Amino acid sequence: MNFDFNENYVLESDRVRLEPLEANHFSSLVTFSLNETEIWKFSSIPAIGEENFKNYLQIALHNRLKQSEYAFAVFDKKTNQYAGSTRFYDIQLQNKTLQLGYTWYGKNFHGTGLNKHCKYLLLEFAFEKMNMARVEFRADNNNLHSIAAMKSIGCKIDGVLRSNMTKLDGSRRDSIVLSILQEEWFENVKENLKKKL
Repeated sequence: MNFDFNENYVLESDRVRLEPLEANHFSSLVTFSLNETEIWKFSSIPAIGEENFKNYLQIALHNRLKQSEYAFAVFDKKTNQYAGSTRFYDIQLQNKTLQLGYTWYGKNFHGTGLNKHCKYLLLEFAFEKMNMARVEFRADNNNLHSIAAMKSIGCKIDGVLRSNMTKLDGSRRDSIVLSILQEEWFENVKENLKKKL
């Protein structure tokens, strides 16, 4: 399949629906910006407060137009509510690589298994439809919750990029880099992840 940034890809299972992020998702998602400030602790883009959150969405939409990112709104079918957002970014079709990140969920959705359902759909799409050779993940090296979640879906650690980003408070961040390769997906990651759903 040739990936088309203009196409509206909906990824869906009996538990979750990932729909392309649009400006009209603002009203469903802004509550997480206003009422759950702690989920933005490791965010690299200011997202707390109505104006910041509007800008956060605009950046995602703009980067889709630039053909470097493709963001999704996450709809939890179990609770019938929007739960958060995630995206493909740094999409390099010629190199068959992309990064999966900017993932956040409201507190009520943490530990519910929702993330694994989302990651399964996203990885299946990346490896089996987009024919990616590598999917990369990055996190603040201090974000132990996120790192544990990535390891639990089958990511392998590539290393740590020291002092590679400025954090919102002006300090420097070490970023841990993890990845899954296409052959690993087909060999065991897909099967192992499916068992956990």
